[in-house]
Amino acid sequence: MSWTAGFRSAVISPYEQIQLSEPRGFADQTVRQVLHMAGGGERVRVHLTNRYGRAPLTIGAAAVATGREQAAVLFDGAEKLTIPAGQEAVSDPVEVAVAGGADLVLTLYLPERTGLATYSHMPMQVAYVAGGNHVTSAGLPEAEEVEARFYVSGVDVFTPAESPVAVAFGDSWFEGVGSTTGANNRSVDYLNRRLTRGWVVNQGIAGNRLLRDEVGEHALARFERDVLSVPGVTHVLVHFGINDLGLPGMAGEPPATADALIAGFTTLADRAHKAGLTILAATIGPFAGAIYPGVSTPAGLAVRREVNDWIRTTDTFDAVFDVARAVENPQAPDYIHPALDTGDGMHLNDDGARAMAGAVDLTTIDRR
Repeated sequence: MSWTAGFRSAVISPYEQIQLSEPRGFADQTVRQVLHMAGGGERVRVHLTNRYGRAPLTIGAAAVATGREQAAVLFDGAEKLTIPAGQEAVSDPVEVAVAGGADLVLTLYLPERTGLATYSHMPMQVAYVAGGNHVTSAGLPEAEEVEARFYVSGVDVFTPAESPVAVAFGDSWFEGVGSTTGANNRSVDYLNRRLTRGWVVNQGIAGNRLLRDEVGEHALARFERDVLSVPGVTHVLVHFGINDLGLPGMAGEPPATADALIAGFTTLADRAHKAGLTILAATIGPFAGAIYPGVSTPAGLAVRREVNDWIRTTDTFDAVFDVARAVENPQAPDYIHPALDTGDGMHLNDDGARAMAGAVDLTTIDRR
């Protein structure tokens, strides 16, 4: 038995210039969050983060619940905790069993003014916010609903050590933008439903890039924290490139070059292999129909095709899952298939997320 990542949530700074959702803070409020577990175990420990905070974060009380079972979350035996700015904390083990595919409900009481919160900005999950301390309450009176996730970066589970764990490391196509909020229909969720051994934790950040910061720290910068430090990790799946090609156009800048993207992917693969991980790379999904100004450009789409040709033929990775082919419109391959498009030309609906998950050959996750 060992501690293994059963849930992960990649976080960003509320102070970035590019903001796809509105940052917020709290004061004398309870925040209740549903965490959909990728893997389960006989006890849990919770990771809280103040990584991008500019002031100490005080946790007045915390609890986790599964169904009718609830337990307090303690830190070095204490109910109350202060996390310094830029730091993180891991709870004591909590004697609550949780299964993979089940929901773990985390409730935090934040008694003092927090400043803007370190958060996951587009997790396709609702957080519930109420005034006062309601950590032990079954319901939250007149709760505000917020589509974001705050101060939590992960949950570890105590489980048999032979369970392989993969990290889905990428952008909105992993985080789940376009899928139904609260339905757990992200591509990573669909992939977990296909697996019979092990699971995949989700470290996607909508808007994230391989080569440049914002949204979030770029992939090469966060690889150590969000992949290599994940307990139990054996595999990493990567999907990057759309934002390197599309976001610059919103600012009137040229997209990343094919050579730069190839060099970045090669560096990721090298770092994964040095750590003994198996790395699976996705082709870059289509985005020609993007409704956002400047995202879809002839130059960016040409780079996408060039990089995808390289991904399909290189031996840099241990395996490739061809997301582009799985979700493209066969008559216009730079576009998402209309039946799989959430409506903005750049993100997948639930059926598209299922198709993306279906592109992964499960034997490549079992392969070591």
